[in-house]
This record gives sequence, structure tokens and C-alpha cells, in this order.
Amino acid sequence: MNDESQNKMGAPTPEELREQVERTRDELGQTVEALAAKADIKAQAKGKAEAVKAQAAEKTGTVKAQAAEKTAAVKEQAAVKAASASGQIREKTGQAAELVKDRTPDAVLEKTAQAAAQVRESAARAGQYAADRTPDPLLEKAGRAATAARANRTPLIAGGALLIAILLIRRGRNR
Repeated sequence: MNDESQNKMGAPTPEELREQVERTRDELGQTVEALAAKADIKAQAKGKAEAVKAQAAEKTGTVKAQAAEKTAAVKEQAAVKAASASGQIREKTGQAAELVKDRTPDAVLEKTAQAAAQVRESAARAGQYAADRTPDPLLEKAGRAATAARANRTPLIAGGALLIAILLIRRGRNR
């Protein structure tokens, strides 16, 4: 209380007392509300649960993003390694084919060439026979397949020759 709020005798006026009582009631109400909030364990638990859920959701999003990044990195590394391995396999296959060709006797190479010529002749005859008796839509599809085979003729012939040479060498060793 300040000096102006007191009357001449030093006692507060009834109106000042009412205001003081009202302020005290407000303060007491606020104090009771604060104590009730502290005593409301259910509400506190609910608030903490919501906070934990929010944190979990945030961490889950972070973990998902990190997993996606790592997955992309692993995929990229796998593609690079696969390309490298494929190149190495091609190189080794070429070296092996050259080695087999170098070590294969001329007689075997001649027989291989003759066998390849016979296979081509037989294939041409079989192809003509099949073409005479095959419906047109099927002939078109076969034509496309033949075009693809012609485009890759060298690897197919080299692989066939390699296979025949290996079989002949193996057969010669068994005898």
C-alpha cells in the first residue's frame, strides 16, 4: 500500500480493501491453477508423450532420409563395380580366346573351319526349308532375330570356334 491509499488514520478505505481482496483472489486462483496443473499427472504424461512422439517422428524422418542416401550410394557403387567387372571379364575372355587360338594346332583350326562351313551350309538348307513352310508373320520375326545375330557375328563365331576347339582338344586327350 502506498501513502495515498491510506486515509488520515492510516487504515485503508473499504474500496481499497475490496480491490486488495480481488487481487488476492486472482493471485490465489492463479496459484491454485498452477498447483492443479502440477498435480494433473495425466495431462503431464500426455504432454510428454506428445513431445516424445514428435521427437520420434523427426528422428524417423532423418533415419529414412539417411537410409535413402546410403541406398543410392550403394546402388551407384554396385553399378560402377559391375561395369568394371564386365570390362575385366571381356578382356580376360579375349585373352583366353587368343591363347586358345595360338595354342590350337593348324589341323584343328582347319577342321574347325571346315565344320563351320558345313554348319553354315546345313543351316542355309534348313533355313530355306523352314522359310518355305513357315507363315509370313513368323518369318518377319525370324528375320529380325537373324539381323541381330549378323550384327554380333564375330563374337558368335569366335565363341563357337572356341567351343569346338576345346571339345576337339579334350577329345584328343581322352584318346
